[in-house]
Amino acid sequence: MTIARVVHKTTLAEQPKDSVYWRTQSYERRLTALDEIRRDYHRWKYNAEPRLQRVYTVVKR
Repeated sequence: MTIARVVHKTTLAEQPKDSVYWRTQSYERRLTALDEIRRDYHRWKYNAEPRLQRVYTVVKR
């Protein structure tokens, strides 16, 4: 059994709109997807998990 490769060529105007899909999703799903994208970007760019930065304040007494 051979699997046939299928390719569909479209123009940019004919491409399905991602915004239509995301508008149908709940805000929890959209935030989860955004957090996954952000985490993947930080792993790729900085090779590290995104974390909160530490902030030190020096107070003169």
